[in-house]
Amino acid sequence: MTTRATILTAALTGLLAAAAFAGAGPASAGRAAVSAGQARCAPTPQDAGGPFSTGEPPQRSRTGTGHVLTGVVLSSVTCRPIAHARVEFWQSDRQGRYLRSLSATVVTDARGRFRYESPMPVADDGFPGHIHVRVDAASYVPLLTRYEPHGSHRGNLTLVLLPAAL
Repeated sequence: MTTRATILTAALTGLLAAAAFAGAGPASAGRAAVSAGQARCAPTPQDAGGPFSTGEPPQRSRTGTGHVLTGVVLSSVTCRPIAHARVEFWQSDRQGRYLRSLSATVVTDARGRFRYESPMPVADDGFPGHIHVRVDAASYVPLLTRYEPHGSHRGNLTLVLLPAAL
């Protein structure tokens, strides 16, 4: 690993730690200053949990009504939108089961935006109502995170991905 790559890796690791220390929970992101005043987007923290080993959800933008989640997928290096990223959603039913009927995959548009409509997420296994989110994009590390609406019927996420190689 080159010195430049080592510095970039350390800086990105520091951003993740700073976001976690500052109380940034799952699926949150912001901007942080990195060397020479250059603005970068802080990567969204990973949350390894979720039902992602149960297969790929069908491509659709709606699995019910009651909650609308919109958002954008960005690069941590350029803070620019990532077009054509695959965003997968999984949520459980009232019995805590993750079903294909409550899963979906959407693809971001040219401006990195997405929209998903579903039933209001319900609590399960001691966790508040939530939706598991997985984001895959060419040349980026897959992101596994979770979104918690905290009773709101609308939500908006900024999901920031790390490049696969620095």
